[in-house]
Amino acid sequence: MSAADDGSAAAGAEASTYRICLLPGDGIGPEIIAEAVKVLGVIGARYAVTFDFTEALLGGIAIDETGSPLPQATLDAAHAADAVLLAAIGGPKWDTTDPDKPRPEQGLLGIRKALGLYANLRPVRIFEALKDASSLKPEYLEGVDMLIVRELTGGLYFGARGREKDVPGAATGGGAGMRAYDTLDYREYEIERIARTAFDAARTRRGRVHSVDKANVLESSRLWREVVHRVHAAEYADVELIDQLVDNTAMQLIRWPAQFDVVVTENMFGDILSDEASMLTGSLGMLASASLGDGTALYEPSHGSAPDIAGQGVANPLATLLSVEMMLRYSFSMHEAADALAEAIESVLADGWRTRDIADAATDSEHVVGTAAMGDLVVERLLDA
Repeated sequence: MSAADDGSAAAGAEASTYRICLLPGDGIGPEIIAEAVKVLGVIGARYAVTFDFTEALLGGIAIDETGSPLPQATLDAAHAADAVLLAAIGGPKWDTTDPDKPRPEQGLLGIRKALGLYANLRPVRIFEALKDASSLKPEYLEGVDMLIVRELTGGLYFGARGREKDVPGAATGGGAGMRAYDTLDYREYEIERIARTAFDAARTRRGRVHSVDKANVLESSRLWREVVHRVHAAEYADVELIDQLVDNTAMQLIRWPAQFDVVVTENMFGDILSDEASMLTGSLGMLASASLGDGTALYEPSHGSAPDIAGQGVANPLATLLSVEMMLRYSFSMHEAADALAEAIESVLADGWRTRDIADAATDSEHVVGTAAMGDLVVERLLDA
């Protein structure tokens, strides 16, 4: 399917075509991806661009239909695309502790690795209209505008792992029992390239990078700190660099979040800290992300598949639409269109419209809308601009 130019673009403008691989995934995924397609249709018509969509399987649904969380057909579609838009994967249906059974998360880790996506960018900004939805008091949110840069293809999630049985002394009482291990493994080049991504981003922002590690305990963190400092001294002396331990960072995100500009950290620390930071915005439903690297970039909301509300039409699509904004910027260089989409979302929120996850006691019940209605409101603003 495609969203093609309907003739409303400026006369004589040459149309471009961008191929987008859609991965609706599980739970609320198909519902929120539909709103992205709707919005891209309007943007395509307005800016004389054709978006060609190819839909593929990833996660739990892929396990059900093919036995694999990442079928080869999905990898082929992703490699052939100009960008990949993922909705959400996983759910209790596929939860298992059996190391021999496929899990939805293996599909996500696999596609990141296959596409060479080593840098995950998660902007955390406060919408003025949603200050009261945050877990923090509004006065703590003044000036909050950070970018979390997470290394995406190294660390514990990709290191050697295993489980052993009948290990002497592993059971309670000293008998033979089970042992499991995961290896936190980083190579020099992996740290160098993510550090450059963070420093480059800081140069376009406020010029400050917090490098987060656990160098007081972990050897991998000591290497991390050493390499980050070397890259900084050689190439980015104009950027302010601050070392911060991960446990202190978790505290500072709540105590004084406005101090952060760009935060760069390894894979698992970034996974945890970015979810914590999302609560500053009031909901995971407002947090977008971009995964960049050597191949086709992948864009996804930071929330999960929310199987408890799947099919009810109440999910918040805004994180997905904000991920589309990032896709327009990073993959298509459509900065004017990205600005227009960001302004449309801001306008909808400023007018009091909410999905139920970002509504509060002061929200008029008539302004609490579902998934499709929120998408329609954003489309209206785009058409009126």
